[in-house]
Amino acid sequence: MKTKPRRKVQSSEVLTAFWDTSGIMPLCCFQAQTTKSQQTARVYSRQVVWWGTIVEAVSSIHRLVRDGHLTPVARNQAGRRLEYLRSRWNEIQPTEEVRQRAERLLAVHRLRAADSLQLAAALIWCSHRPRARVFIGADAGLLDAAEAEGFTIIRLL
Repeated sequence: MKTKPRRKVQSSEVLTAFWDTSGIMPLCCFQAQTTKSQQTARVYSRQVVWWGTIVEAVSSIHRLVRDGHLTPVARNQAGRRLEYLRSRWNEIQPTEEVRQRAERLLAVHRLRAADSLQLAAALIWCSHRPRARVFIGADAGLLDAAEAEGFTIIRLL
């Protein structure tokens, strides 16, 4: 089977990818995936996210504080990093089309409700043509579904 040669990325080229919340969080606070997430963000610096990503990320930060994994100082730093990312990313808004797509995805894949909305938003972003589009995250189930839908996956696991 012949494979297509990879296109070399110019250092000034800005690449776009859909980022799941599980890919955004390691950019905000130190986690096992932080190094890989930072390296990936240098290549795919234009981030597209689902409208609910900010709520999921804020929830994650507060959960990490409650569980004793983040200090108040680290929480504040994570919040500032999240706000910086938010100021630069593009959001897919909650529309009827996203909801309908999410319902279909729930019937086809083993997804939680929030993950179906993430994947639906990614499909809306690429106009339902995921071939050669990149989906980034650290949630194995969501990444498996995104790959089955045709996305190129970057696993931060």
